[in-house]
Amino acid sequence: MSDSRTMLDPPKAGPREWLGLAVLALPTLLLAMDVTVLYLAVPRLTADLRPTGIELLWIADSYGFLIAGFLITMGTLGDRIGRRRLLMLGASGFAAASVLAAFATSPLLLILARALLGIAGATLMPSTLALITTMFREGGQRATAIGVWATCMSAGMAAGPILGGLMLESFWWGSVFLLALPVMALLLATAPTLLPEYRDPAAGRIDIPSVLLSLAAILPAVFGIKKAAETGFSLGPVAAILIGLGFGFVFVRRQRRLASPLLDLGLFGNPAFRAALLILLFGLGTVGGSYLFITQYLQLVRGSTPLNAGLWLLPPAAALLIASTLTPIIARTVAPRFVVAGALALATAGYLSLVFVDAVGGLPLLIAGFVLVYAGVSPLMVLGTDLVIGATPPERAGSAAAMSETSMEFGVATGIAVLGALGTAVYRADASSAPEMPAAAADSLGAADAVAAELPAQLGDAIRAVAREAFTNGLNLTALVCAAITAVLTVVALRSLRPPVGAPGTEHDVLSIPTRAE
Repeated sequence: MSDSRTMLDPPKAGPREWLGLAVLALPTLLLAMDVTVLYLAVPRLTADLRPTGIELLWIADSYGFLIAGFLITMGTLGDRIGRRRLLMLGASGFAAASVLAAFATSPLLLILARALLGIAGATLMPSTLALITTMFREGGQRATAIGVWATCMSAGMAAGPILGGLMLESFWWGSVFLLALPVMALLLATAPTLLPEYRDPAAGRIDIPSVLLSLAAILPAVFGIKKAAETGFSLGPVAAILIGLGFGFVFVRRQRRLASPLLDLGLFGNPAFRAALLILLFGLGTVGGSYLFITQYLQLVRGSTPLNAGLWLLPPAAALLIASTLTPIIARTVAPRFVVAGALALATAGYLSLVFVDAVGGLPLLIAGFVLVYAGVSPLMVLGTDLVIGATPPERAGSAAAMSETSMEFGVATGIAVLGALGTAVYRADASSAPEMPAAAADSLGAADAVAAELPAQLGDAIRAVAREAFTNGLNLTALVCAAITAVLTVVALRSLRPPVGAPGTEHDVLSIPTRAE
């Protein structure tokens, strides 16, 4: 496949670049670990800080929403001030926010710390992907490097439950956030030597109104979703969502008029590009929502310790790791749309398995179903990322990487919020209908465990049984919704991830997307 943006024979990366890729793997591993270890810590921090159900959702997904909100800004900022510089600034900020989260003494302080972690995290991922594009100009090497990047995400998700479980076995819940400190220290020590600096010399200034408009679009919409989860779609939440949509419309109009926009809308003119971002958004959204329920099922329904829960999650994580490694190899001979569609069909089968999990003997089915889900999600990350990065001129790589990351992060965060609210609603409806269930225990499964611990054994066991059954019903319904979403995405992949009619070459030319710069 030819590329008019590069030389016919672009230079190949040497040992320094491959060592640099190992350095770039550090923040990738960390961000993946940070997601999984938090879920394992939820029962402990719930018992300590006593957050409400909605505060718990804010703790879980404020990180992801603010990453999504700032990714476009940070990706463009890296193109202007230097990608290595932004990476190092973000690493320093992430370490400081991790300390704040580790020693938080209230739900509000932990929410604030998670928000700061999200802002700092937004500097890391687009910088790593953009630097990969700078360091690996030859197409085959770039694809391999992106495969390594995706594999590191998988490895982080695999290591997170184990390391987090070990920390939680010996220390308090906040210790899981301190895992970031040695990782960030090593990154800061090695980056100046092994990573090149790159900035776009022709880049315009950051458009501050666009930054503010992007935040004004995302944050009210997030607030509306949160309030709707708590009170239903009353006037307040609906108004907040509409305000966010209104600012989003103004943001898009402004981008169309700017010579150096914060978001290059020209990329969205290609149907395959739009479909790839849509698949990343909804595909990762189903994973985010289901993972929240599965980790709590293991600990609060099945009674596993954090370490045992981490060990139970090893088979799914191993499936994700293996699929991340094999996807670039398979995509060399099988058209990407068939790889993605097949992976989505596999994830659909996994979610359908979770529909039949029960509160008593459902553990083997839960793990088997989640293995299928994780094996199906990996190709979405690998091929979707290569689709976006490979289609963009080097000087806009930071912005393009941010688009891919925005879809994934916003998808995960939205999945946690929407599916979490759905599962919470099912739990509350089922739990509150039981005559023996106190009102305080009907708020969340963690609250039910806390209430049951203060009651006589027989009554406490009855409350736990009702709560666990209600929680599992919520898991079953959210899994059914996830199966429906991935089934629809399978059709979208088959229909949209293909080259334009009459395009030369094979279906792999789907990765050749014209950009605004062309």
